[in-house]
Amino acid sequence: MPVPRRIALFVYSTKPRGGVVHAIELAEALHQQGHFVCLYALDKDGTGFQRKLHCNYRPVPARPITGDTDRLIQQRIQEFVDYLGNGHLQAHPYDIYHAQDCISANALLILRQRGLIPHFIRTVHHIDDFNSPYLQACQERSILEPDLCLCVSDYWQKELQTHYQIWAPQIINGVDSKRFSTIADNSEIGLKDNLGLKGAPIYLTVGGIEPRKNSIRLLQAFAQVLTTHPHAQLVIAGGATLFDYQTYRDDFFDWVKQLGIEVGRSLILPGVIADHTMPALYRCADAFVFPSLKEGWGLVVLEAIASGIPVLTTHAPPFTEFLNPQQALLIDAENTDAIAQAMVKIIQPKIAQTLVQHSRSICQTYTWENSAQMHLEQYLKV
Repeated sequence: MPVPRRIALFVYSTKPRGGVVHAIELAEALHQQGHFVCLYALDKDGTGFQRKLHCNYRPVPARPITGDTDRLIQQRIQEFVDYLGNGHLQAHPYDIYHAQDCISANALLILRQRGLIPHFIRTVHHIDDFNSPYLQACQERSILEPDLCLCVSDYWQKELQTHYQIWAPQIINGVDSKRFSTIADNSEIGLKDNLGLKGAPIYLTVGGIEPRKNSIRLLQAFAQVLTTHPHAQLVIAGGATLFDYQTYRDDFFDWVKQLGIEVGRSLILPGVIADHTMPALYRCADAFVFPSLKEGWGLVVLEAIASGIPVLTTHAPPFTEFLNPQQALLIDAENTDAIAQAMVKIIQPKIAQTLVQHSRSICQTYTWENSAQMHLEQYLKV
């Protein structure tokens, strides 16, 4: 029986994004294995996470701000420092301090410099390209200064080694196959009614409208699909993010007008979906389309697979690290025609059934229990 550890996990938001979901699921899996875990998250609207946690959770107050992204990130780092450094960590010491992002890693760096914590770990989910010197410096510190960096894919492990000369042990992501499953819970009909999902086929993507999600090319491909499948619907769910992609969003909606796509009929934009509703939303879809240009891993792909729907995604790392052409349609994400052709192909019953059958085994390997065990092995190193 392993010695129970006191583990503090830190994440930049309570809103459902990949890194936030990773933090929640890791915290819960570590808790289930008998460790004392507390998850700290910046909470800007006071509502906390959308689901009930079994592990301990501490919301870190985050105030509204006016100003550019540099000012926002600077304030968010300071909010972590103020909350944790005001006697909290002396009253609640931990064995492990683990940041899931650049913001919390910079805060832990300051606290380590002040002697309030002995060390900290950071998971690098992906590396961004910032135009801002301040944001770039924050990212550099969050990668170079931790006592140990972890990563979630072969691709990012190689990037860290090449560009930062850091060897970051790889840990896996997971999916909760009890939560995301093929078993309907009778909420699907009501959800379809609420969202106006009356067409066929229904394509789903998750992550909102932003450049790295390749939203404009996906929209253009969907316009091609509508020429042969006029009742098709594209659902773009999610979208909570720290960064302002307004210019890209404006371009996206300009294309909506140019292509004559009707929002609310062919294009469904529900925004952030309630956490308890996500499993049913996957089951409402005929296919999951995710031609992303850059991902740390792509947790939503695993969730779609666990939900029993066929997946279309990018023929590039990290997706090709855990998917082969028998398990998903892998396409050139910069080729709009290729995306459109795959969208038509994936709804063919035999192809969809084959993809689903071959991809199911992935969920047996990528579990949060396995991920937690890999984390524990790395925690012992610090």
